[in-house]
Amino acid sequence: MNILAIDTSNDVLGLAVVKDGVVSGELMTNVKKNHSVRLMPAIDQLMRDTQTKPAELDRIAVAHGPGSYTGVRIGLTTAKTMAWSLHIPVIGISSLEAMASQGQLFEGLICPFFDARRGLVYTGLYDHNMEVIKEEANVLMTDWLSSLKEMEESVLFVSQDLILHEDVIKECLGEKAVCPGAGYHYPRPSYLGLAAINKEPGSLHELVPNYLRLPEAEAKWLAQQEKQ
Repeated sequence: MNILAIDTSNDVLGLAVVKDGVVSGELMTNVKKNHSVRLMPAIDQLMRDTQTKPAELDRIAVAHGPGSYTGVRIGLTTAKTMAWSLHIPVIGISSLEAMASQGQLFEGLICPFFDARRGLVYTGLYDHNMEVIKEEANVLMTDWLSSLKEMEESVLFVSQDLILHEDVIKECLGEKAVCPGAGYHYPRPSYLGLAAINKEPGSLHELVPNYLRLPEAEAKWLAQQEKQ
């Protein structure tokens, strides 16, 4: 099975080609540039480097959020368009689940998160078997940490935004908080592709972004409608 994995849900642009369970190629950049401009040329380059023709793909995996609203839409639209044109399934995978996969060797709990501003984070909690312990949520980090403290287990934190919350994490959880080196905090698209091997594809047209909260413009519009 040949899989193309796409992740543009946050600052990192990530692509991978997985062939029969083997990662044939992986491309990652962490630069603040427009994913919409760089995504298709990067896909073309990776496909060439791995000697993979579009017709040889069996499915496409895509990180469908949470994360950047624009980034999620770019990746999802590209993945769905390619899957539709190639007549192959597309597998949507949580960006948080893909991030948590990088901590599978940790024996405790795994907490991936992305900063959502104003003290909020997108987050969830997993064990090393990728079983969901706490459902994904958009929540105040302080409230989330208080709930983790009650569980009395060590927690591995993985996030490209760790530096923004590391102090409060350690203050709240102390030695129970485990923060690994920098290499663990950027989502590897190969994990996305490998996760897609054993997932059942759903309807292409029913695959939608997983924002976890309404975009600000939509929230304001709804608030105005309620006032009227």
